[in-house]
Amino acid sequence: MGVSAMGCKAIGDQGSVMGQGGIMASRTGVWTALLLSAALSLPSGGALAQTALAQPGAPSAPYAQAVAVALTEDALLTDFYRARNFATLWTGAEDAARRAALFSALDGAAAHGLPVARYDAAALRAAFAAATTEGDRGRLEVRMTRAFLDYASDVATGVLVPEEADGGIHREVTRLDPLRLLARVDAGDTLALLRDLPPKAPEYARLMKEKLALESQIAAGGWGAPVTTGALNPGDTGPAVVALRDRLAAMGYLRHSATAIYDRSIQAAVQRFQMDHGLTGDGRADAETLAEINVAPEDRVKSVVVAMERLRWMHDTVRGDRHIWVNLPDFSAKIVDHGKVTFQTRSVIGKNVPDQRSPEFSDEMDHLVINPSWGVPRSIIVKEYLPLLQRNPNAVSHLQVIDRNGRVVPRGAVNFAAYSARSFPFGLRQPPSDGNALGKVKFMFPNQYNIYLHDTPAKELFDHEVRAYSHGCIRLADPFDFAYALLAAQSDDPRGMFHDHLDSDRETVVKFEQKLPVHLVYFTAWPTAKGEMTYRRDIYGRDGRIFDALTEAGVALRGVQG
Repeated sequence: MGVSAMGCKAIGDQGSVMGQGGIMASRTGVWTALLLSAALSLPSGGALAQTALAQPGAPSAPYAQAVAVALTEDALLTDFYRARNFATLWTGAEDAARRAALFSALDGAAAHGLPVARYDAAALRAAFAAATTEGDRGRLEVRMTRAFLDYASDVATGVLVPEEADGGIHREVTRLDPLRLLARVDAGDTLALLRDLPPKAPEYARLMKEKLALESQIAAGGWGAPVTTGALNPGDTGPAVVALRDRLAAMGYLRHSATAIYDRSIQAAVQRFQMDHGLTGDGRADAETLAEINVAPEDRVKSVVVAMERLRWMHDTVRGDRHIWVNLPDFSAKIVDHGKVTFQTRSVIGKNVPDQRSPEFSDEMDHLVINPSWGVPRSIIVKEYLPLLQRNPNAVSHLQVIDRNGRVVPRGAVNFAAYSARSFPFGLRQPPSDGNALGKVKFMFPNQYNIYLHDTPAKELFDHEVRAYSHGCIRLADPFDFAYALLAAQSDDPRGMFHDHLDSDRETVVKFEQKLPVHLVYFTAWPTAKGEMTYRRDIYGRDGRIFDALTEAGVALRGVQG
């Protein structure tokens, strides 16, 4: 049954009635009038042809049949539309406001670094313009619903599944309930709902702003020519210094000038750049500093888009008014109180080799251990220590051999050569000592990955700029001060409390009165509280893998090749 044969009034988005007595003499006339009315009432920055095809009330049989057929293999949406007697959400006259809100959101999807082709607002608009039957309307209704659900899921909870992008990312993302989303669309302000979907973290809006700024910079020609020299120092002159000067100015670190000398202004600009990029802030443009200065804006915007995706994965992660924030590529651990960093220390993270890279996840710290013993992880025992013990039973003498019940077993009672990595039935433990691998304190948030924060006797590693040396756990440069800061929440004398236990030389567990959220994260692009951007190196290559996956999913950035 065509539109004219149904005899229904076609109401434009501004409520104007087309035709006499509700009867349309010509199907073409109906659609011409509808398209004209929609184009006038719903501006979109261009010629917008969105149609209002039916008044409120029972849907036509052809429309309902088209919806049902389009949803043949989608039981969830089929049940949703049946429960509402196939009433429209998007394609009816009364749907003008929510339809406009959805198109507005889809038009802004690129700003979020989303796969805009997945929703394809242009194709949906074209479908509105080309539709001529109630069947067309039914199919378009389904396409609009699916575009909405895809967009809502992507912008709120992420485009990718974290562990599929990289096996070291352990974040269980709670996806939005599609039926609840559709019920909210039906019952409330769709514009408000769509605005409420992106992450609320203040960093997300700052990252969006940086993305747009970088894309504008790329469109304007980038930051100029790279600096083609091995290193530059204060007092140097010549073309390379001019290139450095111009690039720093383009990035906003230096005022434009005509100097060709590496003077104090350039030195200060280099130092600010170094501090923003996790480099030693000495104001010298060494090879590492120049490598970061020469990173193109096209690569920086990739880091920003990946950071936005990571925040979408954490949409329902409660950071906590007080929490611990360990950003792996920043090699730091911070205590954050009500959004303000109240303590910060350098960290050592896992080596950039398989099975030793520090994972990403969130948990809750509930105790610390003073004078800890070190229970050697099984993977280290069988890969590193068992071969040594098979060659020499007295090797690694600082470690005790223990049975399944934690009892010490004399080495002479064990034939190490009789066991394989799979069959070795013993553990290894290092008692508390000055040389203990965990140092004098460890901070525990029990988890299946056997990861925690701890002290270390290898203090010299904290002098390095890139600090990826552990088997996966996080080593802290200032573990005692870290402990004082944590214990201050439950003790008037946290230092004295800590040292009373430390001086006993006994292994002591101190429980926290309140559990503390711990977040091991990986952000190579991160805004400060003042909105200034900082960048770090992709030490594990995770951001590269995530961006490749985003590109494969359809994310395309203006002026950037995948």
